[in-house]
Amino acid sequence: MDLLDWHRGRLSSRRLAVLVRRLPRDSATLRELHGEATDWSVTDHLLAAVVDQLAEANWMFATVHRDEDAEPLEYPRPVPRPGAERAAPEPGPEAAATEVHNPGPAELARFFN
Repeated sequence: MDLLDWHRGRLSSRRLAVLVRRLPRDSATLRELHGEATDWSVTDHLLAAVVDQLAEANWMFATVHRDEDAEPLEYPRPVPRPGAERAAPEPGPEAAATEVHNPGPAELARFFN
């Protein structure tokens, strides 16, 4: 496919837009636009979330079942995701404890109906 065909009038703008939208995940164009984030599929992101949740659950279990005098266990580090900033602070148990969810009236109505 020659992109000059669009300029020459042999390739419609609609066809060009469809071709660009349907580029494969590993194409050079998508890699240039999105960087290493194109390496991971939705499945990869979901698997990383599962691994993180399992590590947190194991940490909670071990923390609850340890001796009171023992050293506190190190909070598990999340699986690094491509495209995520490396210098971002890592979440810990304090962050989860301070997050408060205040549902709105619509959400409460959905829950109770």
